[in-house]
Amino acid sequence: MRGIIGKKIGMTRLFDDVGNAYGITIIEAGPCYVTQVKSVENDGYQAIQIGFAEKKEKQATKAEIGHVAAAGLKPFRILKEFRDFESEKPLEKGVEIKVDIFHEGEKVNVTGVTKGRGFAGVMRRHHFSGGPQTHGQSDRWRAPGSIGSSSWPSRVLKGLRMAGRMGGNNVTMRNVQILKVDAENNIMLLKGAIPGANNSIVFIRK
Repeated sequence: MRGIIGKKIGMTRLFDDVGNAYGITIIEAGPCYVTQVKSVENDGYQAIQIGFAEKKEKQATKAEIGHVAAAGLKPFRILKEFRDFESEKPLEKGVEIKVDIFHEGEKVNVTGVTKGRGFAGVMRRHHFSGGPQTHGQSDRWRAPGSIGSSSWPSRVLKGLRMAGRMGGNNVTMRNVQILKVDAENNIMLLKGAIPGANNSIVFIRK
């Protein structure tokens, strides 16, 4: 497996040679640095931990500073572990991982946190059609309707779609195609939309 941490910059359009327009998402992917290497002998599984987006030492705890000090690195805002990481070069503490580990045309899985929508009703959250707008039902237009049964089971079933907190969930988009990789500027262009607001953190893996 290969993976990298990135930041969603925004969306735009890209035209191919034929003139077809694609909605694309711009990702600032890396550079990331290896902060820890786990092995089967010591940890029971093989993985690496990488860091993205350095932060000032005064904003970090002593534990965070000491964790990366052995690799000669500064503390990072984001740490992510990738299991069974494949790399052409040996993976040791301090090794830089750039966006060039991916290639144009590849398909990747992208994980991000969706935009938080706050407390939402059933029409916004679950696409209910609402109640009838006739016969004097002036207060039932956006209501969910009945939520329970009669004498049996005499309770509201678990998982019933109701109003509540919407968004802010971890969502993974699978088989997202890479349209372009700019290794010099650490930029990756992905086809279509991915979860999250602009400047949010995303995890890309193949």
